[in-house]
Amino acid sequence: MTNAGFASIEEYADLESVNHHRDALARRLPEAEVLRSLSTKGRDNARTPMLWTAGEHGGFTTGTPWLPANANRDVVNAEAAVADPGSVFHHYRRLIELRHSDRVVVDGRFALLLPDHPQVWAFTRTLGGRALLVLANCSSTPAEVEADSVPDLTGSDVLLPTHGTSYDLTLRPWESRIHRL
Repeated sequence: MTNAGFASIEEYADLESVNHHRDALARRLPEAEVLRSLSTKGRDNARTPMLWTAGEHGGFTTGTPWLPANANRDVVNAEAAVADPGSVFHHYRRLIELRHSDRVVVDGRFALLLPDHPQVWAFTRTLGGRALLVLANCSSTPAEVEADSVPDLTGSDVLLPTHGTSYDLTLRPWESRIHRL
């Protein structure tokens, strides 16, 4: 689910957000700036009804929810995720399947590769002669990985890509891959 995208303070139920809005306006901060801040940091984003379907209130209730369902419920909902083989839901199912089918995921030795990289989380899991390399760009901009900072990908198998099979060391925004080395 994504943040709710409330357009006015009247849509917020969180007392802390409502009080912050009032206090910020009293300090003459622009209301648009205050609302923008609440849209990213306000707690009500995590309190909207779970979106099960594209139906009314996201299929959460036939009653009146404490907060309105997210307006994007016609696209972002559990029913749509189950129907889409490329969804986050199915990606997590494949991750769980890998954990159950490959002991290196559970029992392999963990080695962090790029501890100071500002965008990339990279590590290996090694067990016996088997190894996995995980590369994940945890940012909204492309990320470069220096070839000499990770194991050689030649001959590796891409097990779980988020953006399609690739051996490129420039990761797209939010891209992740697991390589069997």
